[in-house]
Amino acid sequence: MNHYRSIGVFCRKSAIFCRNAPMFFLFSSTIMSTSLLVLLVLFLYFLLLFAVARYGNRGTDGGDNEMFFRAARRAPWPLVAFGMVGASISGVSLISVPGWVATTCMSYLQMCMGFVLGYIIVAFVLLPVYYRLRLTSIYGYLEQRFGNRTHRTGALFFLLSKLTGAAARLYVVCMVLHAFVFRPFGLAFPLTVVFVLLLIWLYTRHSGIGAIVRTDALQTFCLLLAVFGILWSVMRQLDFGIVEAWKAVADSPMSQVFVWDPASPQYFWRQFLSGIFIVIVMTGLDQDMMQKNLACASLRDAQKDMCFYGLAFVPVNALFLALGVLLHIFCANHGISVPVRGDDLLPSLVSAGVLGAWVTIPFVLGIISAAFSSADSAIASLTTSLCVDIFRRPADVRLRRWLHVLVVVAFVAVIMVFRALQGGNAIDLIYTMAGYTYGPLLGLFAYGLLTRRPVLDRWVPLVCVFSPVVCAILDHFAPIWWGYRFGYELLMLNGLLTVALLFLFKGSAGSTANVR
Repeated sequence: MNHYRSIGVFCRKSAIFCRNAPMFFLFSSTIMSTSLLVLLVLFLYFLLLFAVARYGNRGTDGGDNEMFFRAARRAPWPLVAFGMVGASISGVSLISVPGWVATTCMSYLQMCMGFVLGYIIVAFVLLPVYYRLRLTSIYGYLEQRFGNRTHRTGALFFLLSKLTGAAARLYVVCMVLHAFVFRPFGLAFPLTVVFVLLLIWLYTRHSGIGAIVRTDALQTFCLLLAVFGILWSVMRQLDFGIVEAWKAVADSPMSQVFVWDPASPQYFWRQFLSGIFIVIVMTGLDQDMMQKNLACASLRDAQKDMCFYGLAFVPVNALFLALGVLLHIFCANHGISVPVRGDDLLPSLVSAGVLGAWVTIPFVLGIISAAFSSADSAIASLTTSLCVDIFRRPADVRLRRWLHVLVVVAFVAVIMVFRALQGGNAIDLIYTMAGYTYGPLLGLFAYGLLTRRPVLDRWVPLVCVFSPVVCAILDHFAPIWWGYRFGYELLMLNGLLTVALLFLFKGSAGSTANVR
């Protein structure tokens, strides 16, 4: 069966059927193309999503910035924790992680183990500072510790980091949605991007984080449900039960987790330490992730949320990797060529129908659930940072609404840039970019929290630009000079270099507020 038959063929068959059957049966999957069926499922999903968002909007008319920025500090911590699982994993993980096992086996779990320790550090080192200062934007700490220019520099690096990272995640998802849903109807890719972002804007424009903590929980549930549905279908095609699937994954050479060769980019200590610092910067120093935690009623609730969410990261990613191993086993058993790009593995098998025609529905539902849970909070946090950190008008509702629209437009533009570049593995790209853009943030917060030394505020922007440039030069020439290729540990080097340069620009004792 051709999954993407034209609308004209569908309409002609529907007209013939209408003369002989009740209207109810028009919705039967036997006469409806897969694309139309998926559209129906997505329409019902959106209705549920908007209903949940409206529930989160209750008690506000959209004019309350406190609700938009921090959910009035009354978000239930279990709901925040569960929703953050989907927001952090994103649709990129569903697409990229299963395809990654062909080149790196299951060594990604080494980094995930580092993530757990990183979340503990964030919970008991950074969160107490943010709650003690009662921050709306976490970059307000930089002003109290160093000064105005440092504050804005940190916020600008966050804006750059979050916009590019979140757009990279959403780009991959939009490509899949376009191929499975919108392209069969002749819609151009930019219209797919605009449609997805328009929906996100619609349900976040009033109460922001207040609605997002609830819609993210719904979307995490849908994402995990979709993953189990796809996994069950693969196991069924392979005629595996749970025990047989477990044994097949364990016996596969792709199940290797630990790598002890120091020359390998997957060397355990490189991956583990990178995982710790990636979490510290991409969660603890990221307004997007912290904004949800700051919406909890108390520090203790936020810490429970962070620890629960961090512990959930390892088993969920292990599930994605196991799915990848089973997909490669399926391809080998059926003589199917594995795509060159790992990101194409799962989408190509779903689109070919070899996993069963119905798998398209959970796959697309999982993709869009993950996309929305990742992008909605990114858009809200970028809007918050612009209002609070850059324009310094946290109470201006009209400005917040215009900036919210501007951020959505910026997402469209950056996604189209990614479309033109056509990059490789999306997860690898996101973590590589983080090494450059989050490195200065890591250095600023480390210097502020671990020392009492002041700095000359006016020199901080130069330091934060110079450090990534030096790291880019070292990354390029290290294989030539020393035969060493940097991995994600470039983030640590970037942060360390930023700290070293800050020591050179020591200010007077009275030049900073010296808040720790």
